[in-house]
Amino acid sequence: MHESSIKIAVLPGDGIGPEVLAQAVNLLQLYGEKKSLDIQFGFYNVGGAALEKFGVPLPADTLAGCRQADAVLLGAIGHPRWDTMPSDKRPERGLLGLREELGLYANLRPAKIYTGLVDASSLKAEFISKVDILIVRELTGGLYFGHPRGINESQTKAYNTMLYTRFEVERIARMAFEAARGRRKKVTSVDKANVLEVSQFWRKVVMEVAAEYPDVMLEHMYVDNCAMQLVRNPHQFDVILTENMFGDILSDEAAMLTGSLGMLPSASLGNGTALYEPVHGSAPDIAGQNIANPIAAIASVAMLMRFSFSDDAEAECLEEAIAKVLEEGYRTKDIASEKSNMIGTKEMGDKIADLYAAG
Repeated sequence: MHESSIKIAVLPGDGIGPEVLAQAVNLLQLYGEKKSLDIQFGFYNVGGAALEKFGVPLPADTLAGCRQADAVLLGAIGHPRWDTMPSDKRPERGLLGLREELGLYANLRPAKIYTGLVDASSLKAEFISKVDILIVRELTGGLYFGHPRGINESQTKAYNTMLYTRFEVERIARMAFEAARGRRKKVTSVDKANVLEVSQFWRKVVMEVAAEYPDVMLEHMYVDNCAMQLVRNPHQFDVILTENMFGDILSDEAAMLTGSLGMLPSASLGNGTALYEPVHGSAPDIAGQNIANPIAAIASVAMLMRFSFSDDAEAECLEEAIAKVLEEGYRTKDIASEKSNMIGTKEMGDKIADLYAAG
């Protein structure tokens, strides 16, 4: 990062979003102090919070603020009170709209087991110890964006369209292979080619792209088998490449390897301003209670440092601070065990911040 001034668009969103994002913003402020950078934060509404104030899930000023920023930090989106709204008026359309308008076609979701957290998962420690998986999910195609879509007037049928172009598959495949080159040089492409023509096309194009990366091993796996293998033998995976809906489901499953959705960060990358967010939802049932896990949001800041600021050293420093706090036995409620010291959202954020500042 060469500029002395940085603009960050902050979208707290709904439920626990504002609580966990407050801790992420604090870490970015510390980063600015360490690097003598002027970080300017602009706060905007999105999702249910935007619906309440403006009647739309993605207001024009929010989109404009994100486009002008160097990076976007998002908390969480959604609330049951909006579940009966038409699809274009639901909070989630705010996030989908952001991805589409910012040209964010790749979602990177790491599932890494911290040494001090093997007891948080429901799986045996020997199955998950040292697991380090990166899920590369296509973000702007597939069933979530395909047309035609809808419910007919008589309410007797509904339909969605799974659609991918060669260009879309090629660009996400290249991102996965590039990521694998910096890791353990293996890509597992996940599809349902035994049933879906779109998956048959996906597999064909991925194989063509693989020819450009002879140093990276490629294997194909049906999505149902991949779901089983993630809990049967997660060590076999390095980079998992998959389309939009499959990636959405598999990345949530991968969260159980770490013990909680509250542990998984993500980065959405593409042609515009990158967006960083925890994988977890808005969890309105625990909002405002200071018990939500802020680690996914804080780890998303580490991804921001790495991808938007090209600062691997500070990203590693922050990740080491997270690891050390966990090794010391501090846990939020979602990952607590009988032997751990349970603390709240702010306390967890403060402990990580103290170690990061000292690092």
